[in-house]
Amino acid sequence: MKGHHEEKAVHGTTHAAAGQAESDSRRQFLNRVGWASLAGFLAINTAAFLRFFYPRVLFEPASRFKVGFPADYPPGTVNSQYQKEFGTWIIRLQDGSFFAMESRCTHLGCTPSWMEAQKKFKCPCHGSGYYITGLNFEGPAPRPMDRFKLSIAEDGQLQVDKTIKYPGIPGKESGEVYPQSLLRV
Repeated sequence: MKGHHEEKAVHGTTHAAAGQAESDSRRQFLNRVGWASLAGFLAINTAAFLRFFYPRVLFEPASRFKVGFPADYPPGTVNSQYQKEFGTWIIRLQDGSFFAMESRCTHLGCTPSWMEAQKKFKCPCHGSGYYITGLNFEGPAPRPMDRFKLSIAEDGQLQVDKTIKYPGIPGKESGEVYPQSLLRV
C-alpha cells in the first residue's frame, strides 16, 4: 500500500510540475506578445512623427516644354501627342497659325476626344462639342476651352508655357479675344 501512495504522490507532483511549466510558457508567451505589441505601436507612431518632417511633394509635369518644329505640323491638324503627359493639344489651323489648347472640358473637367472625321472635339462625359478652335457649340460646356501660351524657343522649336493661360470667354472665339494666344509662323 505504501508503494501505491508514493506513486500517487509522484504522479501528483508530475502533474503539478507540468501545470506550472504550462503556466510559465503561457505567461512567457503573453509577456512576449505584450512587449511586441508595445514595440509595434511605438514604431508606427515614431514613423508617423518622423514623416511629419518630410514635405509631401507632388511630382507634376513641367510647365514649360518643347513640342517640335513648326514644319512637323501640317495645316488643319490636331496633335494629341502631348495630351496624356502634359494635358495639351497642339493645333495648327488651315491659315498656318498655331495654338496650344488645354485638353480639358470646361463643363466638369473630362478629357474630350478629337473626332477627325467630324473635325470637332467631343467630350465623352456629357456630350459637349467644340470646334477645332476650342469654341463650344453643343452640350453643357459653359465656355470655350482654355489656351496656353505658345512661342518659338531659341532653337526654333515650338514651346508651350502652361503658366500663362488664356481662359475661354463664353460666346467668343479665343483667337479674337486673345490674339497673343495664336502663333503665326
